[in-house]
Amino acid sequence: MIAPDYGHAFSLWRAGAGQDWIDYTHHAFVEGLRDGSLEQASYLHYMRQDYVFLIHFARAWALAAAKAETYGEMAAASATVHALVHVEMPLHVETCAAHGIDRTALEATPEAAGNLAYTRYVLEAGYSGDFLDILAALAPCVLGYGEIGRRLAGNTGPYARWCDAYAGPEYQALCHSVGVLLDGALLRRLGPDWHSLPRARTLQSRFNTATQLEIGFWDMAQNPGGT
Repeated sequence: MIAPDYGHAFSLWRAGAGQDWIDYTHHAFVEGLRDGSLEQASYLHYMRQDYVFLIHFARAWALAAAKAETYGEMAAASATVHALVHVEMPLHVETCAAHGIDRTALEATPEAAGNLAYTRYVLEAGYSGDFLDILAALAPCVLGYGEIGRRLAGNTGPYARWCDAYAGPEYQALCHSVGVLLDGALLRRLGPDWHSLPRARTLQSRFNTATQLEIGFWDMAQNPGGT
């Protein structure tokens, strides 16, 4: 599948992540969503953990808004918070409720170790770094799910609703907006040759680490009995 056009920075970082990016976007969990073979217990375990993840992820995007330098950057970061809270999280609430897991139980979900490692890494990138650091750590989740959604578009299996959510125009528009945000932020702060600067290696490392943590999150999601 041809990589989605989510901007120049994403294209470079995606290539720089190498095999890890393939392992993330074609993980066995994702393939189980695609062909319907994923066990429901694993899916519900994932949905509960991902709900907890999205709470922290929304906080990280809010932190990005606080570190923004322009109205456009602040608007893009806050729009992402809105999408997380009003598009993604309701899907989790409704799916879990349909299987007898109410909001109280969902919000009381103990955070698995793989979940905690990922969310705290992203938040640490924001607290200790600047706007570019946090964007590089946030990008694999937003844009990786967009890429996965495009590949799973039109799915008619038991996980069609999940596939539709990330393949749909609203989420895809968000991915394009984040791609524009990345490219504009890099140009504003580092100039047109940013990819040749030493800082580029640091940002690629941020992106790579978050990609590896995405793989760990899928691994955790496949194991409902683990942590």
